[in-house]
Amino acid sequence: MKHQIIINKTTALLLAGCILLASCSSKTLIQSNPSGAKVYLNGEAVGTTPYTHEDTKIVGSTTSVKLEKEGYEPFITSFSRNEKADAGAIIGGIFVLFPFLWTMKYKPERTYELIKSGNAATVVTKEGSQVETKTKADKLRELKKLLDEKLITQEEYDSEKKKILSES
Repeated sequence: MKHQIIINKTTALLLAGCILLASCSSKTLIQSNPSGAKVYLNGEAVGTTPYTHEDTKIVGSTTSVKLEKEGYEPFITSFSRNEKADAGAIIGGIFVLFPFLWTMKYKPERTYELIKSGNAATVVTKEGSQVETKTKADKLRELKKLLDEKLITQEEYDSEKKKILSES
């Protein structure tokens, strides 16, 4: 009889502990548009999008994110564990104080829009050959450099700048 009571109490404690510890974990799905971007968390490469991140950090912990994909600007952001309340951890915190450290979770998913790189674009001509074209920003930088080096006049600079800005 005593042996059965001890087993029941031990089982109850183990189950309660598992429930409390399960509440400590939180996960979020990191997606990018377009997908297939390399994911770096806190400076460490961890995979490609879509990527599921899971940890047991406490409330307020921040994770830095960097997404990289060829042809797109690097995307740098961060997220914190303070986005969604965790009812299980709150209830557990009422009985045992330490689960209050995990009362918040991450949003279930997050999607980041990657921006095409501002570098030179590749254009395919009718003949099928590829020609690199410069962006407006690149053209304006070159024009400003010519002005700074006094290779063109202010009037020439203004005239060319107007042409570049009016291009579609």
